[in-house]
Amino acid sequence: MDTKLPEKARLLKQLQKEKFNIPDFIYVSAFDFKTKNFEALETFLKDHRESFKVIARSVHPHEEFFKGGTFDSLETYADLGGIQYARKKIINLAKTAKQLTIKRQQKFNNAPEIDPADMGVIVMPFINGTSVMAKMIGDHWEFGYCRDRAHKVLREPYITNTPHDRNLIDMSEKIQEHLEYRCEIEYVVSEEGEIYVVQAKDISHIETLELSQNERSIKLDGLNRVRIRRSHRERPVYVMDNKAFYLKLIGKCEDFIMGAEGGQPVIEEILNIVTQYQADLEEFSLRHQRFCVLGLSIQEPEELYQIANHYLDDFPEIQPVLSKALHDNLYKIDYFLSETDTLIAKDKFRLNMCGHDAYGIDTVRNPLWSVYWHMEKHEMMVKEFKRLGFKTGDTIGIEIDSDDKPIVYRL
Repeated sequence: MDTKLPEKARLLKQLQKEKFNIPDFIYVSAFDFKTKNFEALETFLKDHRESFKVIARSVHPHEEFFKGGTFDSLETYADLGGIQYARKKIINLAKTAKQLTIKRQQKFNNAPEIDPADMGVIVMPFINGTSVMAKMIGDHWEFGYCRDRAHKVLREPYITNTPHDRNLIDMSEKIQEHLEYRCEIEYVVSEEGEIYVVQAKDISHIETLELSQNERSIKLDGLNRVRIRRSHRERPVYVMDNKAFYLKLIGKCEDFIMGAEGGQPVIEEILNIVTQYQADLEEFSLRHQRFCVLGLSIQEPEELYQIANHYLDDFPEIQPVLSKALHDNLYKIDYFLSETDTLIAKDKFRLNMCGHDAYGIDTVRNPLWSVYWHMEKHEMMVKEFKRLGFKTGDTIGIEIDSDDKPIVYRL
């Protein structure tokens, strides 16, 4: 077996050799794409042309050093053009949407520097069904379900120790026994109920603290404390107020048109409000490995967003530049929000919990929390947070009371 293969391809080949139920697949390296060595790929696609659709899974040589879900898998057409398009998009996502999460893992988890152009792909026939992720936590197996394509109404991801099919436990035990280390296994269960192994990942180096309390505790002799704490989480907080951001921007645009004390601002000063905001987001996320976002105003206020996008319409050489900056800014905000593990906001906003984000190995010790207030209380809650002086850089605590109601406070 070629030990130089990236982990994802190497383990699938190993499990395929041991007759586990792996979908037919082919690994296409970055070198193959560079040299246009597509003969084997075209033969593979010809054999699966009836599927119309395949899935291209990211395979970077250093992917094993990053958390699951860092790089993307994409459905695409079962032809050469579709595969080339999917790989190009995976690379572009690594440079844009996933750039911040890559930077953070390099800083906080010692992940290596990478060149996205080294990206290869694994191509598999697309299987319509449910994604299930399995791993052993402590002394029991845990199964995370999501993306059930067989139902019109999708359900939220969920975790269970009792999968719908006992074969999932048996297969997981055999795979882990064969690989001889703790691993995270991704399955797809087809609409006909057939279980396919589509990925395995070595997680033996990740500590989950799932031993019993007696096994991971030291008994001491006494304690002095001011107050008793219950189950809680503490995080540095970023206070996001996009309404204030747009009002500041519009005010600067008004100064540009009407003039202001001290001289009329130039377009660079307006654009600097946007670039400084983005720089603050990135700087905050690179300073704190785990952080909370308090969303006083997350989604761009529609009226203010439109005003900012048209305020300088009388300056056709300038307004398109500002509009593009504001459009790009929406993506920067989304990338930042995808890195938080704790969101406090009105109940219109929740962290998108699916796949690795919901139940990957990296979330065992730090699961995602979405703490919310009801929509009809929004204005009142924003005023209360401002009255209490919550600001970016504070450390906040969240306590869950006996009725499962969260209490948020500044430390």
